[in-house]
Amino acid sequence: MTHRQIMEALSGLLLGMFAAILSSTIVSNALPEIIGDLGGGQSAYTWVVTASLLAMTASTPLWGKLADLVSKKALVQIALCVYVVGSVVAGLSQNPGMLITARAIQGLGAGGLSALAQIIMAAMISPRERGRYSGYLGATFAVATVGGPLLGGVITDTSWLGWRWCLYVGVPFALIALVVLQKTLHLPVVKRTVKVDWAGAFFITAAVCLLLVWVTFADDKYDWMSWQTAVMVGGAVLLTAIFVFVESKASEPIIPLRLFRNRTITLASLASLFVGIAMFAGTVYFSQYFQLARDKSPTMSGVMTIPMIGGLFISSTVSGQIITKTGKWKGWLLAGGVLLTAGLGLLGTMRYDTPYWHLGIYMALMGLGVGMMMQNLVLCTQNQVAPSDLGAASSVVTFFRSLGGAVGVSVLGSVMSTRISHYAQDTIGQLKPEEQMAAGKAMGTGQIPDMDLLPAPIRTWLESAYGHGIGDIFLYVAPIALLAFLVTLFIKEVPLRTSGALAQPAQAASQTASPAAPAPAEATAEREQVAAGQVPAAPAEENGAATGTQRLAAVATAAGSAGSVSGGIPVRGFVRGAESAPVPQAAVTLISLGGRQLGRSVAQADGSYAVDAPGAGSYVLIASADGYQPQASTIVVNGEPVAYDILLSGTSGLNGLVRAAEDGQPVEGAMVIVTDVRGDLLATSTTGAQGEFSLAELVPGTVTIAVNAAGFRPRALPVEVGGTGVTRVEVDLEAGARVQGVVRAPHGPLADARVTLVDAAGNVVGTATTGSDGAYAFTDLDGGEYTVIATGYPPVATALTVSGQGVDGHDIELAHPGE
Repeated sequence: MTHRQIMEALSGLLLGMFAAILSSTIVSNALPEIIGDLGGGQSAYTWVVTASLLAMTASTPLWGKLADLVSKKALVQIALCVYVVGSVVAGLSQNPGMLITARAIQGLGAGGLSALAQIIMAAMISPRERGRYSGYLGATFAVATVGGPLLGGVITDTSWLGWRWCLYVGVPFALIALVVLQKTLHLPVVKRTVKVDWAGAFFITAAVCLLLVWVTFADDKYDWMSWQTAVMVGGAVLLTAIFVFVESKASEPIIPLRLFRNRTITLASLASLFVGIAMFAGTVYFSQYFQLARDKSPTMSGVMTIPMIGGLFISSTVSGQIITKTGKWKGWLLAGGVLLTAGLGLLGTMRYDTPYWHLGIYMALMGLGVGMMMQNLVLCTQNQVAPSDLGAASSVVTFFRSLGGAVGVSVLGSVMSTRISHYAQDTIGQLKPEEQMAAGKAMGTGQIPDMDLLPAPIRTWLESAYGHGIGDIFLYVAPIALLAFLVTLFIKEVPLRTSGALAQPAQAASQTASPAAPAPAEATAEREQVAAGQVPAAPAEENGAATGTQRLAAVATAAGSAGSVSGGIPVRGFVRGAESAPVPQAAVTLISLGGRQLGRSVAQADGSYAVDAPGAGSYVLIASADGYQPQASTIVVNGEPVAYDILLSGTSGLNGLVRAAEDGQPVEGAMVIVTDVRGDLLATSTTGAQGEFSLAELVPGTVTIAVNAAGFRPRALPVEVGGTGVTRVEVDLEAGARVQGVVRAPHGPLADARVTLVDAAGNVVGTATTGSDGAYAFTDLDGGEYTVIATGYPPVATALTVSGQGVDGHDIELAHPGE
């Protein structure tokens, strides 16, 4: 796809993302006033944020799995509709419970948009180029994040609008995104049986919900160490164990557990968990700090967070552009971890009277760190998996980031309430006795106080408590950011692929099955990197091929080791075709990088195969079968059995009809020749009585069809052969007129006479030399006026008119010189 095509396809997607992000950020500065109007306290404040994050967290893996099974375009449109419904209900809320429910509905839609945006980008764009477009996504995130609080503050401060319009404002963007997506987003639809893991979705949702309920009410309704804690934590662990068991048995698991055998995916997920805690803590509690600790309006609260959003915008955009140019990404992760830890640690020192320019620097460092880590953790994960696992792997990282945010907001909200109460009790002695009674009443309501209604001494006392308490939140989060940095140290940097997920199967299908044939340049370079140790063990676990010890043993039992090198390291798996159907009798050959055959196996009835590698190292695995395109893959053996499944693409067909352009009649006996883009012959055929032809077992891609028939002018045209099924083409041939005859001298036919044909404009159409019988001929002529000139004796020129099938018997008489 060209840059323009990609941007057109992403335009609606970015609009949808803008609406979803706007819905979460636009209420951040309005929340103190919203909760005050609806009569809620700190717990309700936390749950308005947590409900959205919880729904987003629980639904993200489900959206990701559905993206691997059904239309990605339909899913993102459904997510937008869910978001619109949640926004409307939220705007109509009459109490905190209704608002929290509506925010959960919004979270369901936002979960789909956040997961599907990354998945669709990965499907269209190669990892190497994705950094550039991730920058656009980061820019959208930044604009919505910085514009949301500002817009929310202005709407909240405008008396004739009110805070409810903060929840309605994203609806027009979502509706526009629906229309734009319908016109611009065109992706292939996966057509196979959908098996949604509803049981897995239920248990992971229940486990997350129970965990969040516990951390929300701990230290408020009950102590951290209490029987309620034991019941809820034990229940969450039990539900998680059930989820793992269900996923191990599910045919289409919502989170394929085999993905976590890949070290990069496991570490990226863990790092995303920590980054989510840090990122959401900043965006949620800054609004409370500026409004309650510094007495700023909602609008100014949004303005004062610009340094953080600016840092996020700059780092995500710049890092994306540089990653695209250099292909190096790990350095950005490490730098992001350092900056995020430093920014949070410095923010932990803030108080209600900290100079703002100090806060601006600290927030900018935090924003720079989040921008460098958030998108690149998804990028390094997507670079590790096969296209069939792209949705699940992308959603796993997003899931852990949202889970970290949801747990972090809940835990930190509870901790913040405790710390604010602690600092308030410690400093209440600064107030006069009568002021202490008023202060006790303000704190005892359980609701977020309205600072403007408090006397100046009490307001200063409470601002100090809020400033110190919220500062402690960032101090507690800084070690978590340090953990994210330490985790990224162990992520290996794998060179970014240069093809998107939709293009990878086609590239793999075009690789040759001949051991002696040269591999494509990219595959050869990748093998050299593997052999040199620059690339870690890839296909067996990074392409999603490993499926567990039990499955590996079953394959080994079924397939045996026919044709393989005995005593080596087992390489086992299944050969599958369209819709995961087994391909029996497929030939699987293991060769060295030097082209020497090391083992060979024939797939069994269930598609299983088995070969043995002689030892650790890099090898090429080649599979071929009748009716399928051959497949060549690089595998890395590290001394342990390797499970690797092979997907073969079926060959495509081409048929069509050859007709006469003048009357549409079929042309029988026409020769049809098909060549590839290099001009190599692929197939030939001859048309039947009805002008039809049919060619099978063609490789998908662009080919050239040349058609030639007697009495017609030859024609060549390019044709795009589809990846599946039969492509049909109709060819119209223009009639080709001819002129033929004999050149005679007085003694009979004249050999070696030169005959020239000139059209009405004086252009030489062709020349011919007569044979021993004096015959000449010109073919493939257009109708019109011509002049025939014969030389050898004194030249003779004759005029003739050509039409229809041409002129036969145009003989020319030449005389002796002097006659």
